[in-house]
Amino acid sequence: MTESSTATALHALSASEAAALIRSRQLSPVELVEALLTRAAAVDAKVQAWARLDPDRAVAAARAAEAALSSKSELGPLHGVPFGAKDIFDSADLVTSASFAPYNSRVPSADAQPIARLKAAGAILLGKMVTTQFAYADPSRTRNPWHDDRTPGGSSSGSAAGVAARLIPIAFGSQTAGSVLRPAAYNGVVGFKPTYGRVSKRGVLPLAWSLDHVGLLARSVADCQLVLGAIAGYDPSDPHSDPTQPPFVADGPRTTPPRLGLVREALEQSTARLREHVLGVAARFEQAGATIREVSFGEPLELILAVQQVTMQVEASAVHWQMLEQFPGAHQPRLRALVEAGRLLPGVSYLHAQRLRRRIRHSIGEGLRDVDALLLPTAVDVAPGRETTGDTSLQAPFSLVGFPSITLPSGVLQPEGLPLAVQLACLPWREAELFGAASWCEARLPAMPAPPAFA
Repeated sequence: MTESSTATALHALSASEAAALIRSRQLSPVELVEALLTRAAAVDAKVQAWARLDPDRAVAAARAAEAALSSKSELGPLHGVPFGAKDIFDSADLVTSASFAPYNSRVPSADAQPIARLKAAGAILLGKMVTTQFAYADPSRTRNPWHDDRTPGGSSSGSAAGVAARLIPIAFGSQTAGSVLRPAAYNGVVGFKPTYGRVSKRGVLPLAWSLDHVGLLARSVADCQLVLGAIAGYDPSDPHSDPTQPPFVADGPRTTPPRLGLVREALEQSTARLREHVLGVAARFEQAGATIREVSFGEPLELILAVQQVTMQVEASAVHWQMLEQFPGAHQPRLRALVEAGRLLPGVSYLHAQRLRRRIRHSIGEGLRDVDALLLPTAVDVAPGRETTGDTSLQAPFSLVGFPSITLPSGVLQPEGLPLAVQLACLPWREAELFGAASWCEARLPAMPAPPAFA
């Protein structure tokens, strides 16, 4: 590795930085993988983000990536860059357990499609990240690296905490209500959820089929854009993959300030200190040239959340009710309650929820008619205690309607020393525009440090 690349410790490199250094032959993929394995040995006992590492295969893949640098082989955009995957993503010859004891010996024969596509782009799977059980709300063992008595969020708890603690530059998560953006906000990292149907879910264990999204945890908007370019696209073997989707083509850096719609209902739902923070962020953007206007979801937030909850209850019940009987006592309390509640709901309630869902999608879309993106708090407050994974109220609307959304770290609340975050969302299939607005905003927000104990 050259002297110029030692300014940043290897474990602190972003995915984009690592990819550029590897491509320019300034960084060895083997050196990077070994540095991250050393980092895991040093700090993961405190964070507990890794469900399991796969060091032998990762080092072998890194050696192959290093050899390819000397050949005339075409290099993928993430050549030699390590990544983690939430432990609901199938991984070939590596246990995928979803934090479910009966699955502790479950070894898939093939990678989930998102993992396969990222590997095809040259990336290296370092291991599996802790998830709450089947990606629901029962807290996991992972700790918040900013404050041990606060939740890291869920369900992508290991992915978010691992990226924050510099254990891995990028990780897959999933979001059914708020399970990518909320843990990203609580851990001070970037979390991104694409349009529903943009990324294949083949090989990803489901919670609720029509709500589940593959998502990303990273430390920059550029990293999310880089990874989406590698994994987006129609998969004919996934019934939830949209064959009509336009190709994702990343735009260059945005040069004009965005038009942002400040969501009234989200501000009203937030605590006073979060509301004050987001209004301050909006004022900063406005001073930098952004147009800020107040907009509405067009429907009561209580209705939006009720429709999302009914949909999740019924679909989760369809996925899990047989397993409740097959493995009595193995499901954790909140997941079991969700499934049992879903079994009691009549079909007419589910169908009515889907009619309302179409109306809500139209209403939220109308709020985006004259703006580039919506701006709102990511969560109603900073990370609460470890007895919960947090409040999904402000992330769930975009999971319900399938619109892309992204959360950006926006500061640290003092004296608690906990991360703050803002969220942007836009119309379906406009991820390039969302990344443009997000990168413009990111450049005008304070740089987010590593958690003090893990810098």
